[in-house]
Amino acid sequence: MRVALLIVLGLAIGIIGTVFTMRALDERNPLPHAVMVTMGFHRHQLEQAVKGQRCDATANIEQLQHMQMIAGDIPAAFPDAPQAFQDLASHLRSALQTAAQSAPVDCPALVSALKPVDQVCKECHQQYR
Repeated sequence: MRVALLIVLGLAIGIIGTVFTMRALDERNPLPHAVMVTMGFHRHQLEQAVKGQRCDATANIEQLQHMQMIAGDIPAAFPDAPQAFQDLASHLRSALQTAAQSAPVDCPALVSALKPVDQVCKECHQQYR
């Protein structure tokens, strides 16, 4: 009976140790998480501008350009991602480039410019989050 209890206890400790080790290994590269958090920050800034009806053209373009630059870091942040993920990242960059080039000057134009961006983000998050 003692032997069985010690075996079960050893297995439980081993599993817990493995989980902690895997989490530590996953967090040693903060870039993937940082890219997504920063992208979310800029998207949230645009969302707040729309909600507050403070859609300044210069600020809109600046936020969209920041998002475009960050989207350029996605392939480097996720080097082992499948090709479908990389294709979605490419679509995101294209959507952001189109949104920035459209230079939304007011809130309805900004909302319209962000729809393709939001669609790509939603599609990617449904598949890979």
